Amino acid sequence: METPNLKTCLDFLSTLKKNNNREWFNGNKPVYMAAHEQLILFADQLLEKMNTHDSIETPSGKKSLFRIYRDVRFSKDKTPYQTHFSGGFRRATHLRRGGYYFRIQPGNSLIAGGFWGPSSDDLKHIRSQIAQDDAPLRELLADKKFKSYFGNLEGEKVKTAPKGFTKDDPAIDLIRHKQFLLVHSFQDDEIIKSDFAKKVDQGFRNMRPFFDHMSEMLTTDLNGTPLYQ
Repeated sequence: METPNLKTCLDFLSTLKKNNNREWFNGNKPVYMAAHEQLILFADQLLEKMNTHDSIETPSGKKSLFRIYRDVRFSKDKTPYQTHFSGGFRRATHLRRGGYYFRIQPGNSLIAGGFWGPSSDDLKHIRSQIAQDDAPLRELLADKKFKSYFGNLEGEKVKTAPKGFTKDDPAIDLIRHKQFLLVHSFQDDEIIKSDFAKKVDQGFRNMRPFFDHMSEMLTTDLNGTPLYQ
């Protein structure tokens, strides 16, 4: 498979940031399309690697990509285009929970993974599992290699205690999470190298202990009995 040229993407996005209007974009549509084709190539390469170690529901690299066009209907920022390229992969079957995300943006590229918008039932179940025994998740997050790569667990939190939980619960710092996310950033000089897809794939592999633990929580009851056959 051809190696994608992601410098094309960074160059286009840098110029777009200075010219974020429809007239410029329409006049430079061929440049955008050329960069977008490189992004598709990268996403296809990444998906091929990921399917060797995980089961991905997203059918193709192209299908993983998010639109560059912004929805400005309810935003004070009326610039019409995103100044980053991004995409995401969903894990397959109800036994493999969570999703992967990548973003290409000059000075702000990253990968992320986890649970961005869990349903109310899933969120309550995760919180109940953590309240019952938070030690396995804490041990995973405190692992030196894991922590050096991802830092702390990220994501939005409620300000106090969610309904059904008390603010003096020993696990309240984890229970307060509405999102459970891992993030790792990349420098621009990493993105333009030929091994970037391999690096991103390795980053996603590094998330697997977290995904496996969270998936186990979501697919068993509080007694550890499987919820699905």
